[in-house]
Amino acid sequence: MPIDQSPEQLQSLLRELCRLPSETEWVEFKRNNTDPKMIGETISALANSAALVGKQSAYLVWGVEDESHKIVGTQFKPSLAKHNQQELESWLLQKTAPKIHFRFYELLVGNDLPVVILEVQAATHTPVQFDGVEFIRVGSYKKKLHEFKEKERALWRVFDKTPFEFQAAAENLSVEAVLKLLDYPSYFDLTDQSLPEGRSGILAALEAERFITLNDSGTYNISNLGAILWAKKLQDFRHLNRKAVRLILYRGNNRIETIRELEGNKGYALGFEGLIDYIKTLLPSNEEIGKAFRKEVPMYPELAIRELVANAIIHQDFSLTGTGPMIELFDTRMEITNPGLPLVDTDRFIDTPPQSRNEALASFMRRINICEERGTGIDKVVFQTEFYQLPAPVFEVTDKHTRAVLFAYKDFAAMDKEDRVHACYMHCCLKYVNREHMNNASLRERFSIEVKNSAMVSRIIKDTLKTGLIRPYDPDAGSKAMRYIPHWA
Repeated sequence: MPIDQSPEQLQSLLRELCRLPSETEWVEFKRNNTDPKMIGETISALANSAALVGKQSAYLVWGVEDESHKIVGTQFKPSLAKHNQQELESWLLQKTAPKIHFRFYELLVGNDLPVVILEVQAATHTPVQFDGVEFIRVGSYKKKLHEFKEKERALWRVFDKTPFEFQAAAENLSVEAVLKLLDYPSYFDLTDQSLPEGRSGILAALEAERFITLNDSGTYNISNLGAILWAKKLQDFRHLNRKAVRLILYRGNNRIETIRELEGNKGYALGFEGLIDYIKTLLPSNEEIGKAFRKEVPMYPELAIRELVANAIIHQDFSLTGTGPMIELFDTRMEITNPGLPLVDTDRFIDTPPQSRNEALASFMRRINICEERGTGIDKVVFQTEFYQLPAPVFEVTDKHTRAVLFAYKDFAAMDKEDRVHACYMHCCLKYVNREHMNNASLRERFSIEVKNSAMVSRIIKDTLKTGLIRPYDPDAGSKAMRYIPHWA
């Protein structure tokens, strides 16, 4: 369902809900009960129950009689409501975990009868709690989830069997609405297919890709996969609104002064090339000084940027609401952050086959050549940084995010010990995945150090050995024949 519902859409939704024969697991009616704790617990119960019965959203409606479903109006005004000196909506969000999207709508019906509709997003990957407790609807009653083990097991089965990509981003849409929300011509263009002449051919192709599904009623649902790839505006899909990629350019090397900030609005397949081009326009060039020539080269290799941005998009955890992929540009570094913790250790990014929470998204992005077909592409990122004589990239994990950092050119003298040790380790990893071994000569080449200064490289290797990041391939080999492999090899 689109993010902003018109008054006409809300009136239609209200009529549809009132036509239900009775309250359900995903709809509850109230008149004037505005107890904040009740509302919070009901949000949890409705979110979990909606997931259990396969609904994208659930509703709590004020101003409708419980039994008759007659519209009688309400005195509740959520826009003015507060609890403990805090705005009600903010307090409810603070107490809800994981954070889900919910929204209050205030409207007037008939003879100016005020009605409030609270729309609640279905739980997606884990039961929703309010104040640390999970609730569920049993018929028309709110109960603690742990008291109903069968429902709890069934809810977890739902989470396990329905990947995020194939859950609904918008439901019960007309053909016209589907074609208005999705940039379907770009799908055919990027997959090298001719655009079918009629609507039926277009819809059949989108359905075959599982971008849309046909309902028994003849209406369509757009899947999260369809929306996240092909949305003309991600903001048209409520719970994907914050999944647009943010690009921020700062002055200097801190976040004090922002020069420019851009939030994308297109689906990832649509907007990827434009995003990469825009990043390139914001980045200055470095002057590469070769043995016999000078030329301007990009500050960071384009291939490295493409791979890291694609990885951030593909491997993000969509269940973390209110946050999306972010690219931050500083004077001497570039940080690419995505929601979610990695499924493999950062030390093993370069050699471990990728594991993605979003296999369908990853597969399609590979299909249209946006990201690497095999592996994570991190080996290419490391190779490119070495080729451009840049410091080695860094991969970090915060409480809820994964971050990749590219650094601008530094000559060897400007690198500190930590820079050199990290570069040595990444070089060793790159050699290993290419079925080679690092030695003094290969590391000299990586740092562009002349043979006469090989003792400098020996010190870097010694420092890296002390950290435990690398180890000798054959400890008994002589010092001149010594080769090294990563600690995990």
